Amino acid sequence: MDDPGTGPLVAVEDPGDERLADYRDLNDPAARATREGRDAIFVAEGRLAAGALVASGWPLHSLLVDDRQIGHVADLVAAVRRRGAPVYVAPRAVLGATVGFPLHRGVVAIGGRREPRAVAEVLRDASAGCGAPVVCVLEGLNDHENLGALFRNAAAFGVRAVLLDPTCADPLYRRSVRVSLGHVLRIPFARTGPLPAAFGELEAAGFPVFALSPHADGTPPTGELASWARGRRGRATAVLVGAEGPGLTTGARRGAREVVSIPMAHGVDSLNVATAAAIAFYELSRAGA
Repeated sequence: MDDPGTGPLVAVEDPGDERLADYRDLNDPAARATREGRDAIFVAEGRLAAGALVASGWPLHSLLVDDRQIGHVADLVAAVRRRGAPVYVAPRAVLGATVGFPLHRGVVAIGGRREPRAVAEVLRDASAGCGAPVVCVLEGLNDHENLGALFRNAAAFGVRAVLLDPTCADPLYRRSVRVSLGHVLRIPFARTGPLPAAFGELEAAGFPVFALSPHADGTPPTGELASWARGRRGRATAVLVGAEGPGLTTGARRGAREVVSIPMAHGVDSLNVATAAAIAFYELSRAGA
């Protein structure tokens, strides 16, 4: 919904102002899911996430700024207005009453959702760059902070795409976007079909799937991460990770080419999923160097 020209700078004094409707009740998951699904929007909270939205190719609807913060985010405000979107400026109390909690960061933006991308298209794009491409496949990740952290880690180590199975949470949920520092808007992503049936499409596209897990049906994993990563030098790879607690399903583990693990000290069961994925991404980036 970007328009040519300079977007308006608008002072708002009433949390009931209908122009702020997209920002209402950000801490009510059910209400937000309804509104965001109906209006095809999402929220980017905080200066970095909002800045990533403005700099991205995603549609930009508007920006809401605490009037005490506007001088500190002048560059962001100007960039939003250059894209033709309005900037609403409100007193801190009005902003808090609108979103439903004290918004200490003082900056929040609304973006427009795109049509979902096809897995085949995302994998084709991932293969187009130089070097050995790495993609990450997620099964059952429904913690928004873990999801956001994983996208941030993927960006840090050059992962080309993230594929989410049907049971994963929405990567554009406010907390995911915020924790990712906006990198969820930079890393291409798509929804797969159920796993492990969807592995066939990845294999056909040249991305064999390798599972990262501390166990495999009660038996030790078949590979150790660092040595396995060295063996993947120069080859496209899909890294499969699962949710904390339940981990990967038996079907997903058995459907992968191999199950690899990260050696840990005695008595430590597992790592946070975003942390484990970051170690895998790092080892693969080293192997491809």
